[in-house]
Amino acid sequence: MGKRTALVTGATRGIGKVCAQVLASAGYRVILAARSAQKLEEISADMRQNGAETFVIEVDLSSHQSIGAGFSKASKEFGRIDILVNNAGIAKDGLAVRMKQADWEVVLQTNLSGSFYATQQVLPGMMRERWGRVVNITSVVGEMGNPGQANYVASKAGLIGLTKSLAQEVGSRNITVNAVAPGFIGTDMTVGLSNELMQKMISNTPLRRMGTPEDVASAVKFLVSEEAGFITGHVLDVNGGIYM
Repeated sequence: MGKRTALVTGATRGIGKVCAQVLASAGYRVILAARSAQKLEEISADMRQNGAETFVIEVDLSSHQSIGAGFSKASKEFGRIDILVNNAGIAKDGLAVRMKQADWEVVLQTNLSGSFYATQQVLPGMMRERWGRVVNITSVVGEMGNPGQANYVASKAGLIGLTKSLAQEVGSRNITVNAVAPGFIGTDMTVGLSNELMQKMISNTPLRRMGTPEDVASAVKFLVSEEAGFITGHVLDVNGGIYM
């Protein structure tokens, strides 16, 4: 068995970037996917300096066409993709009563449809090989809801349903499909929050700290491993106990 190939979407920052680094240091060949070619190249070059085998594809997860083109480029380079981490996600927050149609649509398109179409690209190869791992990065708010984020929450709850349906469809081919639901994690996405809100979130978290991207990446690394071979259709909460 040669090196397995993992593809991580949204790999230029936050959780995606750290997932890519952690998987590379665990010995996987890693394809980094995101919208910004320049950032991808920078991160990829850093990883190569540390001995990683990487490849980059420019993909806009809100575009079905872009997903198809990017994934076929990756397949030409490496053959099949063994592991897919659907991490790319955007937020366009606002109260439901005033939410613009465009803000609803682009969040669902990117976070939910994008993850589905990406998975569709890799499943045939996994099915032929009778081995595969798909990990969807959802969110604690997909389980508990959050005011002002109807679009984001709907997309993340949708990912949980997608995870369970796919797990049932492809399990007989030895492909597992799981989700990781991060809680309050310190990334670019949380940097803009007020100190007051940060303190409130931390005090609601039994472990009394924010999570790190490494906390999430460790859960992903476990779910894609051989050790997790009998786990599928599962949502692994990495949330410090904020929701149980």
